[in-house]
Amino acid sequence: MTVSTINVNGIRAAVKQRSTDNLGLLPWLKETTADVVCLQETRADDDQLADALAPALADGWNLASADPHLKGRNGVAVLSRHPIAATRLIASDEFAAHGRYLEVDTGGLTVASVYVPTGEAETDRQLEKERFMAAVATRMAELRDGDAVLCGDWNIAHTENDIKNWKGNLKKAGFLPSERQWLTELLATGWVDVVRALHPDVAGPYSWWSWRGKAFDNDAGWRIDYHLASPALAARVVSAHVDRAELYALRWSDHSPVTVQFG
Repeated sequence: MTVSTINVNGIRAAVKQRSTDNLGLLPWLKETTADVVCLQETRADDDQLADALAPALADGWNLASADPHLKGRNGVAVLSRHPIAATRLIASDEFAAHGRYLEVDTGGLTVASVYVPTGEAETDRQLEKERFMAAVATRMAELRDGDAVLCGDWNIAHTENDIKNWKGNLKKAGFLPSERQWLTELLATGWVDVVRALHPDVAGPYSWWSWRGKAFDNDAGWRIDYHLASPALAARVVSAHVDRAELYALRWSDHSPVTVQFG
């Protein structure tokens, strides 16, 4: 089973505005070896998402989605080559309708698409992020003993190896000590950051770069798109890579797909 995750930065832009005949989400879906693809930041309701992905659905992909309560923001989805047997939202009165968490059972696995809020240090936005993180951790404790993987944009760089300019971001959301400690404690319960497990003690591989300046060309990125796998599933990991575009002009999102193969 191969699972991929990508923050599309707007599904309609990913399939139209930033697409050519050989570029964009739809051509990528035709070429990928992934069995399951988690999408974040679709910025679309269920009908708009299905319309944008119509060619992929015609090719046999199955779709589950959680649209956002605020128009034009958030939105997560899962595409699978296998039937989707069940879908679940986050068990939280505050976040169930936010379009930030969708869990499915497909191909013998439980796979969740997760989009953690960006946050903003010392503001209510950061407190909201922390409440969402707590809700996700509660669900992960329930999933830990099965075959499960939570994929997505976690908006946290865990260590200095996960962000190029770590010194300049020590007091900013995404690299706050409390956020990093939360991830450390989550991994201590048995969950495995499988990309880091296969790429230890190296900078990156980064998965997000700003559109601005020379961040992409200089590989001044952040590794914030994780696959966190339960212990049983992590033991089956075979390979992991970031599908980074060769050139800035070939990007169709500010993130790149992160793909993990499980045996």
